[in-house]
Amino acid sequence: MRIGAYEVISLETGRFSLDGGAMFGVVPWVFWSKLIPPDARQRIALAARCWLIRGNGKNILVDTGNGTKWNEKLKDIYNLDTSSGNLLSSLTRAGLRPEEITHVILTHLHFDHTGGSTTLLNGELVPTFPNARYYVQKKHWELSEKPTEKDRGSFMRDDFVPLMNHGVLELVDGEGELFPGIDLLVTNGHTTAQQLPRITDGTTTILFCCDLLPTTAHLPWPYVMGYDVRPLVTLEEKKKIVTRAFEDRWVLFLQHDPIAEAITLKPSDKGFTVDQRITF
Repeated sequence: MRIGAYEVISLETGRFSLDGGAMFGVVPWVFWSKLIPPDARQRIALAARCWLIRGNGKNILVDTGNGTKWNEKLKDIYNLDTSSGNLLSSLTRAGLRPEEITHVILTHLHFDHTGGSTTLLNGELVPTFPNARYYVQKKHWELSEKPTEKDRGSFMRDDFVPLMNHGVLELVDGEGELFPGIDLLVTNGHTTAQQLPRITDGTTTILFCCDLLPTTAHLPWPYVMGYDVRPLVTLEEKKKIVTRAFEDRWVLFLQHDPIAEAITLKPSDKGFTVDQRITF
């Protein structure tokens, strides 16, 4: 998809699974299981898509997926599957090498969003993209240093501490334009200071929904993840942003939906539902 000076490409980084009940919070199994059927261990299959944004002399990644630093136990727990490719193989198909990435926007530091940011090289954890600057919200970085007991398991420090140690991590303070035509919305329901990149040329706008709206199944207002640290805040943020997206005709990019890459909206009796599915 081309928006203004940028070409936006959806990159597949592999599939994984999370507990279905946790993904839908207070919504009963009888409802959510019809939307995304679980496996025998009650996990639902999820994508871990990222963006590649090319233009204005930049090659920008948004998030880096789960990465490949997983031991066999964790691979089994999260059903990690990179048999059809990972972030680096997807980049290769897009014609880029890791050293050609200039910037990496990390929406937040949970393992399924920043796992590919570092890699093991000769026994040392180093930035996967050696010439890139990485960006995360300052308040979210502060949370990652002292996470709550509720979300501690979502932070794997090997994914992001080496970025700070190597001096490549930039801390962003609040909303606003990061690059020409690319700005950041900040939400606090899923986690403190999750940043959602938005690209616009004044006519077309696309929002990287991240964990504000992980799948199409989460469009109904009460369908909020149990992982969220402030679910009622998520509910209000979702109402505000999704309603604006409908009114202003934004395209919504879905990072975790197992089928739909991006959608537009139409009203429903539960808020909004899918109007069109868009493939990059």
